[in-house]
Amino acid sequence: MDADDFEKHGIEMVRYIAQYMRTLPQRSVTSDVEPGYMRNMLPSHAPIHAENFQDIMADVEKIIMPGVTHWQHPEFHAYFPAGNSFPSILGDMLSNAIGCVGFSWAASPACTELEILVLDWIGKLINLPSVFLHEGGQGGGVIQGSASECVLVTLLASRHAAIQLVKPYPYIDDGYVLSKLVAYSSKLAHSCVEKAGMIGLVKMRQLDVDENYSLRGYTLERAIEEDRRMGLIPFYVVATLGTTGCCSFDNVEELGEVCSKEGVWLHVDAAYAGNALICPEFQHLTKGVQNASSINFNPNKWMLVNFDCSLMWVRDRKALTSALTVDPVYLQHEHDDKELDFRHWGIPLSRRFRSLKLWFVLRCYGVEGLQKYIRRHVRLAKAFEEHVRNDDIFDVIGEVTMGLVCFRLKGPNTLTQRLLKKINSSHQLHMVPALVNENFVIRFAICAENADEKDISFAWKVITEAAECLMSSKSELERPGGLERIETLEMSETESEDEVFDRELFDTDLIFDQQRITLRRACERRNLFHRMVSDPKGFNRTVLKALSIDGQRKIRSESDLEDDAADAVRTTIKKTSAGAESSQDCV
Repeated sequence: MDADDFEKHGIEMVRYIAQYMRTLPQRSVTSDVEPGYMRNMLPSHAPIHAENFQDIMADVEKIIMPGVTHWQHPEFHAYFPAGNSFPSILGDMLSNAIGCVGFSWAASPACTELEILVLDWIGKLINLPSVFLHEGGQGGGVIQGSASECVLVTLLASRHAAIQLVKPYPYIDDGYVLSKLVAYSSKLAHSCVEKAGMIGLVKMRQLDVDENYSLRGYTLERAIEEDRRMGLIPFYVVATLGTTGCCSFDNVEELGEVCSKEGVWLHVDAAYAGNALICPEFQHLTKGVQNASSINFNPNKWMLVNFDCSLMWVRDRKALTSALTVDPVYLQHEHDDKELDFRHWGIPLSRRFRSLKLWFVLRCYGVEGLQKYIRRHVRLAKAFEEHVRNDDIFDVIGEVTMGLVCFRLKGPNTLTQRLLKKINSSHQLHMVPALVNENFVIRFAICAENADEKDISFAWKVITEAAECLMSSKSELERPGGLERIETLEMSETESEDEVFDRELFDTDLIFDQQRITLRRACERRNLFHRMVSDPKGFNRTVLKALSIDGQRKIRSESDLEDDAADAVRTTIKKTSAGAESSQDCV
């Protein structure tokens, strides 16, 4: 493909993308394909000869699109928004065309300098203390791939600093210090925090939250005191602004005071909700951030920038780079001492020109446009919350602050599980669950850029219709005698030993919490009894011992097992007979 072909097909692609976005509401929000569906639709080997572009695009619609979950669909309400906009797409297109690998200033000066500029722009926009900015501060901002990277990188930096503190004592091994390090987060923190602890080989304590699902300073302080008494070394804390489960907010002010007093690195993970900090009315949520060591949020979630784009600021760039700097000769350049090299700020060496799409979005929308977009999402979430609160069969879990509403059916968790399954299987909406303090909840996130009141009304209509159908089924089941079929089930002579109950006689999705537990225990007991009756030697300790070597079960041929079992049975009989004769002699 030469430049002329690219221009021709590029125009075709732009038209296809524009038409895709226009007609998204006409598509089903989720696919109904089965795992492995594509295997039989494409060749098992890569093409030897070049193929026609029109044929490739035909396969996009025929093969790719049927298996796509449409994250930009107006009825997509799962997870959090996946940032997307036409200016971002165009910015990424230009970045891909330039194709630079900006690991250092010398590798592409514009790549580094634009990143510095837009990180300072946004740092000022969300009212970060000046110490976090490149402009006159000792810290600065950088673009990472995801919030997971930000958490891992800051954990590694704080781990390095903790180990360096004991370096004056040469007899203390680094591995010994590592075994003593302990980090903290709330139990509602994102799973990436736990994963960072696993990768960093440190202990990670998940602390309880208060009645508002917030991690408080006194909880952290008590945990640190306990661990210090046990000889552990607290070194790192993650505070979350906008938890994944219910968009709750840890108390950054209290946590910051504790971390400052204890000399512990505080990282603020604001992956989703941090985008709303561009609106002044939400900036109170970062009160106390001056005591944090680092903070991140993802414009690729809620600021109309395509993935990947996670912004991270640190108050002391040396604390970060000292843990991550590796400087081979072939990467050094004459401006090393004057300019930043972002290869020292993260794990990857290679870096895309990601600041370009962020710059396009900021200039095309302006701050006012982005604020308007976020405020509309918050307003729509409040409208949905009102629907939920006005219906007596539902509960809202947590405070609705951003564009997320968590709700559940009153009653056992399985009611809400069944409701979510029913809704998602209809392919009219797509939502995902969370577990908040043992409550199974449905997360309703406002995701589409141009979401409006009609989308909220349609979603509520789908939800209430599914709930009414489910509740009528539950009422039927709970009528007198409704469980009689289950209670009178008998063993079938033809069933296998692992299928004690005929599960087609009832709908397991309509067996609720305690009933499901009771049924499962009954199944297990009857399965065990059935196997004992049909194969008693399998539960004879003497036989099991005869079939093992050094306490380890060793599977051999069927005839060997039968011979061993027979020998063991004969031995048991002889011992029993001998015991009986001895008893008679004693008498």
